Amino acid sequence: MKTIYLAGGCFWGVQKFFDQFEGVTATEVGYANGPDQAPSYQDVCASSGHAETVKITYDPARISLSTLLDHYFMVIDPLSVNQQGHDKGIQYRTGIYYTEETQRPEIEAAMKTQREKAGADLAVETGKIRNFFPAEEYHQKYLDKNPGGYCHIPRNMFRLGQKKETKNPE
Repeated sequence: MKTIYLAGGCFWGVQKFFDQFEGVTATEVGYANGPDQAPSYQDVCASSGHAETVKITYDPARISLSTLLDHYFMVIDPLSVNQQGHDKGIQYRTGIYYTEETQRPEIEAAMKTQREKAGADLAVETGKIRNFFPAEEYHQKYLDKNPGGYCHIPRNMFRLGQKKETKNPE
């Protein structure tokens, strides 16, 4: 298993989006790359410096980092600074934070492709994860618990690659 951390605005939708793909084995929302002190949601909303981030554990034999990054760029505006959808503030910045140096070339290749597509520099931070603090329990799988909850990602994006249901043999 490998891990990548993706900040893409409000973490509720980013988590729901990545949960749908085969090969993604776990997701957890939290606060990343701010000061080395665990923040509360209120601290993050008061500009603690942390980004709302999703920790994604994936099986590289079933889904590649390149594919995950292609999906990521489908649901963010990579040119927007500290804002995705109606959410504004430093906690809504975009970022790709790796855990292993071996992930960096794939991240750099994805960034280059997206920069060329956009014809401009991207507002997506990249770098090694410095810290990650899990968010409060009520934020975990929030849109599953609250299907009508706000999300900057269009709802139809949550059905792109739905995981195959395991059927019980009868």
